[in-house]
Amino acid sequence: MKVVILHDWLTGFRGGERVLEVFCEMFPDAPLYTLIYEKGSTSPVIENRKIKTSFLNYIPGIKKHYRKFLPLFPMAANFLKITEDADLVISSSHCVIKGVKKPKNSKHISYIHSPMRYLYDQYDVYFGKSAPFYQRIGAWIFKNYLINWDLNSNSNVDVPIANAHFVQKRIEKYYHIDSEVIHPFVDLADFRENQKNPVEKEDFYIMVTAFAPNKRVDLAIKSFNKLGKNLKIIGSGQQERELRELAGDNVEFLGNLSREKVIEYFSKARALIFPGTEDFGITPLESLASGTPVIAFKYGGVLETLNEKVAVFFNEQTESDLIRAVEDFEEKEFALVDLYSRAEEFSREKFKENIKELISNTMGNSNG
Repeated sequence: MKVVILHDWLTGFRGGERVLEVFCEMFPDAPLYTLIYEKGSTSPVIENRKIKTSFLNYIPGIKKHYRKFLPLFPMAANFLKITEDADLVISSSHCVIKGVKKPKNSKHISYIHSPMRYLYDQYDVYFGKSAPFYQRIGAWIFKNYLINWDLNSNSNVDVPIANAHFVQKRIEKYYHIDSEVIHPFVDLADFRENQKNPVEKEDFYIMVTAFAPNKRVDLAIKSFNKLGKNLKIIGSGQQERELRELAGDNVEFLGNLSREKVIEYFSKARALIFPGTEDFGITPLESLASGTPVIAFKYGGVLETLNEKVAVFFNEQTESDLIRAVEDFEEKEFALVDLYSRAEEFSREKFKENIKELISNTMGNSNG
């Protein structure tokens, strides 16, 4: 079977790239098409193949500022032509890559991490009053064009797959199409050593996140400023300067760390703070695999992965609600066996089996 893989951009190694890595493991000879590629930013499994990029990749500085070029993404996807014959196209999409035209007589399975949040239900989070003026104007000018292109690109997809029931509902609401659900996974092997020899907890809470508006890092910082408790934040992103200015002395920014260091901090933390809205949310499951409970906003994909045996929820994205959740957390006890067993339900092996079954059914139907 001839396979081609699509992914929006290769500029880091996060949840979407872990899913992509499994597709690349399954089809080691498949070429990979993407809008932008920064060499060395992902994993050898992903990068050890033919990678074809769009014209965007040749714009100076784009690898750091690609989000500013959003209006050009549909054009880039339209111009990205698959030159190989293909029986199957698999896209890992949260933006425009599902719109790259599939070769004739091929089937296209699109694993949709999310309909573009910044065009639909979280438009005001990204382009509201707190966004720079030029971004608000640009979003207002291009919003309808981007939405229309996005909706039309769905005709290029034969089998849409949602990464969570929360996303499935959003696909139905915004795209008016049905989809199946296959949850992503945690790389549990990374946590085995720590599970065999659990470390002693230290007096701090943790966030592991990109500094994007929907992550609500600002809410966590404001709340912990009032609590006076220690918060360590791993990650980076577009809001870093303003978040650093917001933070008190009890909040420490650790930047981007190695996988080993992230797991070490996970395991020592009292709890993971997760105040944003996520479509699925692998980070909370990684926290559980590290033996660390979660304090989470009670909305979105976390409702499919967390329960009250492993987490404390808060209902409103307000400082008072998050502070109350932290105080409630400190009155509770959590069993390691509950944390570990919940994470085990979302294994890499189970994900791969589900994808293989889906491909078999799809290609069987196309041949029958």
